[in-house]
Amino acid sequence: MVNFKSALITGANGNLGRLLAQKLSKAGIDVICFDLAETELNDKSNFKKIFLGDIRDQDLLKNIIEDHCPQAVFHLASLLSGSSEKDLDQAWHVNATSSINLMKVANANKVSMFFFASTIATYGSNTNNPLPEDYPQWPENFYGVTKLAVERFGIYLKQNYGFDFRCLRFPMVLSPFAPLSAKTAYPSHAIRAAKNREIFHFPVAKKTGMSCMFIDDVISSILGITFSKHKLIKKHVYNLHGFHFTAQELGDRLKQLFPSFKYSFDADPQIDNLIK
Repeated sequence: MVNFKSALITGANGNLGRLLAQKLSKAGIDVICFDLAETELNDKSNFKKIFLGDIRDQDLLKNIIEDHCPQAVFHLASLLSGSSEKDLDQAWHVNATSSINLMKVANANKVSMFFFASTIATYGSNTNNPLPEDYPQWPENFYGVTKLAVERFGIYLKQNYGFDFRCLRFPMVLSPFAPLSAKTAYPSHAIRAAKNREIFHFPVAKKTGMSCMFIDDVISSILGITFSKHKLIKKHVYNLHGFHFTAQELGDRLKQLFPSFKYSFDADPQIDNLIK
């Protein structure tokens, strides 16, 4: 079992980061939070070490790690799929280059464990069900491209330098905290709209479907792999899946739960292509 008393979380104010920080803090771990300015949480009572900055600022991250000596790093900071497609250069620097630089610093400072949140988007749309971890990866969106690059470098450090790189590939995360700007997170947005009795326009076709997991299960999986004994980790990366549904099936089910819910389908080809 991996034991650590302190951990750095990048993207600590985000969809996953905020809950992971709370879980680790409750377990008695000294949490160091890092995220962009203007993303601060309202409740900071549990976290005394909060740093705001850009993940591309290599010197800042290097100083944080050298000064505070986290024994584990949870790297969650990332541009999402839609934002990545809008600015490929920025996406590469934020998602790929910054992640690789962070791993280099972590390795140089002998961080005990490095967790990286990857995505099933590293495979593309031509896949099998079930999807084995060693299935050929040919991502069709730039978000998947950047994540795959980081996976490969983490595995390189693991094989050549003994770097304890642990990685999970997540499907779409269903979360009440999903930002409205994340258009591909339409399942979470639809659920929120139904609960609030708002009209919702699905930005995808009726038959568009995706693999999903609830956010609590995602957090449990992160804790599960990071606290596992090293000898029990048989693969470099693990794929996760919860359930699959189409946009039509989601709309119909929400209609059953919230009879006043009104929805329509106004497919945006760009969003549809990011999901398929």
